[in-house]
This record gives sequence, C-alpha cells and structure tokens, in this order.
Amino acid sequence: MTSARRRRRPRAGTIPEPVRAGDAGHGVKRRAHRRGGEPSGHWLMLLTGMALVGCALVLDGFVKNVSGETGPAPVGGDSVAWLEPLRRGGPVLNLTGDEPSSARLKARTVALTFDDGPDPVWTPRLLDVLKARGAKATFFAVGSRIAAHPELTRRIVAEGHELGNHTYTHPDLATIPAWRVKLELNLTQKALAGATGLQTTLARPPYSSTPGTITVRQWDSLETLGREGYLVALTDLDTRDWLRPGTSHIVSAARPSGGRGAVVMLHDSGGDRTQTVEAVGRLLGELDRAGYRAETLTSALGMPSAHRPAGQTARIAGTALGLAQRGAEAFTTALWWVLFVTGALTLARLALLVVLARVHARRSRDPERAGGWDRPPGVSVIVPAYNEEAGIAATVRSLVATTYPGPVEVLVVDDGSTDRTAEAVAAARLPGVRVIRQPNGGKAVALNTGIRHARHDILVMVDGDTVFEPDTIGHLVRGLADPRVGAVSGNTKVGNRRGLIGRWQHVEYVIGFNLDRRAFELLDCMPTVPGAIGAFRREALAAVGGVSTDTLAEDTDLTMALCRAGWRMVYEERAIAWTEAPASLRQLWRQRYRWCYGTMQAMWKHRRALAEPRPFGRRCLGYLALFHVLLPLLAPVVDLMAVYHVAVGDPLPAVAVWAGFVVMQAAAGWYALRLDGERVSALWALPLQQVVYRQLIYLVVFQSMATALLGVRLRWHTVRRQGTFAAP
Repeated sequence: MTSARRRRRPRAGTIPEPVRAGDAGHGVKRRAHRRGGEPSGHWLMLLTGMALVGCALVLDGFVKNVSGETGPAPVGGDSVAWLEPLRRGGPVLNLTGDEPSSARLKARTVALTFDDGPDPVWTPRLLDVLKARGAKATFFAVGSRIAAHPELTRRIVAEGHELGNHTYTHPDLATIPAWRVKLELNLTQKALAGATGLQTTLARPPYSSTPGTITVRQWDSLETLGREGYLVALTDLDTRDWLRPGTSHIVSAARPSGGRGAVVMLHDSGGDRTQTVEAVGRLLGELDRAGYRAETLTSALGMPSAHRPAGQTARIAGTALGLAQRGAEAFTTALWWVLFVTGALTLARLALLVVLARVHARRSRDPERAGGWDRPPGVSVIVPAYNEEAGIAATVRSLVATTYPGPVEVLVVDDGSTDRTAEAVAAARLPGVRVIRQPNGGKAVALNTGIRHARHDILVMVDGDTVFEPDTIGHLVRGLADPRVGAVSGNTKVGNRRGLIGRWQHVEYVIGFNLDRRAFELLDCMPTVPGAIGAFRREALAAVGGVSTDTLAEDTDLTMALCRAGWRMVYEERAIAWTEAPASLRQLWRQRYRWCYGTMQAMWKHRRALAEPRPFGRRCLGYLALFHVLLPLLAPVVDLMAVYHVAVGDPLPAVAVWAGFVVMQAAAGWYALRLDGERVSALWALPLQQVVYRQLIYLVVFQSMATALLGVRLRWHTVRRQGTFAAP
C-alpha cells in the first residue's frame, strides 16, 4: 500500500499549523483529485477470481466422483428375446456395425483385466507381480486417475500391458444421458493421450459384469459405446474382489475350467487390494502349471493392439486437462486446510475475546483499582464539524450538560462547512462554547486547530454526530489519572438502531468493537481510540506531533503513534457516547470503505513497529492483518464453497457449520450485550447479518485492498446526517 504524501513532520512538542485551501498539502481530499478517482476493473478481477475458484471446485467435484466399485454390479433379469444372443455370447462385444456380434478368447488363454486404476499403491504392486511372472494384462483405467497419475499410466504401457477406457469419473452409464457418456469417454481419451501419446479402442462400462447380466436399461449405453467405435469388453469370470472375500475365493473365482479361455475381472483401485495382489500371484502360478498364457485382451483374441497414436491436438489437450485436474485438486485441498485453520482461528479469537472481556470487566469494576485526581483538571472538548447542521446542536448541548465538576470548554471547529453548521451552534447560545472557523482542510487539520486553541491539558475529541451522557466526560478523565495513560477510549453506541441496518451496526459495535477494545487494553495493543469519543493527554499528543494528516483513519493513525511512543491506551466502558450510524447501505459502504482503507494506510505507515521491542507491533498489526484484512478476503471463497456444496451435494454439513458459527457468535454476543447492559433481543438480527451485512463488509475490504495496491488516493467520504439526536 502506498500512503499519502507526507508533509515534513513537525518537531516533538508542537502541533502542526493549519493547511490553507490553496496549499499543496491541503489534505487527503485534494490529493485524491490529483491522483485520480477510485480504481476501475477491480470488480472484474474479483469476479474472475471467483469464477476460477468455482471452476476448480466444479472440476474437483466432478473428479471426486471416482470411488471404485462400491456395490454389486447390476444383475440381469429382463426377459427380452433379442438380448438372449448377446447374453449367451462372448464377453467382447462388437457393436460398431449394423448387427451386434461377440467373441471369446482362444483356448488356454486368459486375459487378466484390472478396473478403476491406476492407483499409486496397488497398481505398482500388481505390475511387479505380472513382471515377475512374465504375464501381460489389460488395465481399464479411469480417466481422472490417468490424469492424476500419468507416470503410472506410462509404466503400464512401457511394460507391454494394454489400456482400455473405463470412463473419466466411473459413473453408471445406464443412469446418465448419452451426451454425458460421450463426454466421459472423450475426456478419458484426452487424458490417455496427454499421459502416453496413445488412445484406445477398448472400453468397459463401470458396474458391468458378464454378458448374462446385460439389462435392457444398459443396452442404450452399450450402443453408444459401439457408435463411438469401441469394442466393449465385459468378462467371463467376475471375481468380485472388491468385496474382499479372501484370497482363496478370488483365485477360485478367477480360475478357468475345462481349458477354455476367459476374460477375468479384477480391480487395482477402489480400496484395499491386498487380497487381489496375493490372488494374482497364486493364480498366475496355477495357470502356468496348467499350460495357460496370460495375454492382453486383444492378443488373446488374435487382434491387433487396441492402442492408436494420438494426434498432437489430443496430446496437448490431454496434458492441459491433467494439469488442470491436478491443480484443481491441489488448490481445493489447500483451500480446505486454509478454511479449517480459518475456522479454528475465528473460534479461538471469539473465545479469547470473551475470556479477556470478562477479566477486563472484573478489573474495571474493582473499587480498589479506581484512581483519581487531586482536583478535577480542566477539559477542552474539540468537535470537528463539516456540514453537521442536522445534529451539531444536540452534540454541543450534551457536552454542556455534563456533570463533570471541573472546568469544561467546548470548541467547535467548523471545517469550511457549506451549510449552517456554525450558525446552528451560535443559535444555541450555550455557555463555554466557542466556534472556530477555518477553510476546509480535513478532519485531522480541524482537530489540530482545536488542539492549538484549547486552554486545558485534557483534550476530549468528539464527532459532530455524537452525543454524550452527562457523566461521560468524568469517566474519560478518570482514566487519565494514571500518568502512564496517554488516551482513553469511550464506549460508542448506535443511537439510530431501530431499522435493520442500524440494528446490524448496533450488534457489531457491541460485539465487535467493545469486546475487541477490552482485549486490546489487557494486551497493551489498542489500535484505535475512536474519533467519536476519546480523551487525550496534551503531552502525549505533542510527543507525536499532533494528529497526522497522512491517512484517512486519523484516529487509528494517532492511536498507533501513541502506542509506539510508549503511552498506554485504556478502554472505559462507562464513558458512553451515542453516535448516528449510516442509515442506508450506500452510506454504510462509504463509511466502511474510508475506515478500512484508512486503517490499511495506518498499518502500512506504522509497519516498522513489527521490528520494535514493544508488543504493540506484533500483536496489533498482526491481529489486524489476519482478522481485518486476510480473513475477510477469504470470506467470498468460503461463501462460494458453501453455496457449491449446498447446490450439488448434501447441504446438511454446510448448513450445520454455518449454524454452528452463528450459535457461537450469538453466545459471544449475548455476553457482550449483558456486559454493556443492552437487551439481548437484538440478537434476532444476527443470522440475517451473516448473509447480507457480512458480505458488504468483506467487499469493502476487497475494494480497499484493490485501491491500496493500485496506489489510488481515496477521497474523504462524508456521510449524510439525519439529525437523529436533534430536538423535534
């Protein structure tokens, strides 16, 4: 991220002078116009990325249909006269012509066939057994496994064995449409071409067996294989080794009788094939002693090899298919691990926040911990205001109505408003209130103006849309009685919470912001004393040169600077301020966009804190980078994966995980609301918040990151005020 161009840092102990409208450093707003508007094309980038993730999920899901034979093969039983010749015929069917025909193997010849591979564990062991016995076999390979293990496929060919097409994902061809059958066959041929440079004329339908088991339902798929030019290979002897019936049973089922030739069906994948490997070794020994030859299927039929050279286009397409499949599998596997770690971190964070909040609540309410001043110090309240006519009078009235016993002055800095902000303050005729007018220079400049004009050393900063409780100033000042404390964060609450958007923000403020600040105080890594309500020691502000104009998140920037300078930041839950939250999604977007982008600016500006001995950099910046940047960027992928699994698989696991997270958040929210003395009925909006509000927030993070990476200067986004606290 590129931060805003800085003016020369003022000397420690001074507050920067105001910047005039015509100056080069007039603030973020004017710099934005020089660098151009907001980035373009980032939404296309997001959609493209999501589309690629979606394609990877679809491809991996399509491939994961491969599971080997997991149940008995279909059994015949249809009494159809025209099927009887095929049922009584040989195991190899030629359906390429007008009339179907079949063939049997030569006498004392056996064709060992292995389905569902290649498998990285069992196929090499079977190849070793075949090589030791000098036998050849035919492997009916699954296309997705060829793509996953091309080196094994090449070994099969190199050792003189034959390959057949067993579809790409091992579906029951009788249950899928013809276009899917053709797709399965064509993808397998491409995978075979990419791995070996060959294609095959042999095919075996998954879940097939002997010719006698052919059903009317299967006939259409067999015809499709014939029309595609394949010889269909069924079997004479189905060992059903996938049931793992025992080595002796497999050998017995695979042994031809009467010297007849036979096609034997075995499996080199789909589960533990220890019995199959042992059975093949024993079977070959018995066949050799009985005078049998173990050959490839076409050789046993006296036919030319089923292998055909593949064209260059098919080889390139097959190589690309293999790379895409392996890449999708690796990406999806990594993504599942990332999501697992993300979920664990999120739950751990939630649990830690609740524990630390409980500890903080007990400490803050301990009467022995409460300190105080010898006498109430004077307080200057600074209210930067730009076009705050709707609510500024209510803000100032709440400040004047304080019960704080010490002297209080209120300084309203009108930052070049184009409405009647200053007039609204003057019309209230409130004691101890001064209005300072200046050309528009931005909030940070307005705050520095107020600091220079303030008479007292305790400075309270308040947004122009915020009202205080009568005892708020007193609670803020009490936190500064400890000379190590440089600033005190108050407890911001949403005033306009009646609508759904306001209620969502209310829940967010209580659960997210206030739980976080309790933990940050205990961990000594407070990232933000909010602009809506914060009290500062003048000495601390002077030590860091006042409020910086480098970022859009001046409150976060200032807080980080104070922490790096060695000052403690504390949170005072009893210092309550009511703020007017954005009332529309558009206004909320603009506000959060500025917050998020400004926070990223501040993180980048203070990145050197990571190497400093104080814990602030490692704890605060690491936390923000992980939970406020990285995890929100992963959130769209989480949602896409959830939608995908609900759409194509069993929706129960995805719904259960989502419900579990909502329950955990609701439990933490219940505790947070109880700590803040709020009604827990607000939690009814939490489930809906997860499917609307959460998406808006992570899209804000994405746009902010795009803005930062592209080096665009974001202008200040003002929020149109509704005057929530204005008197009727």
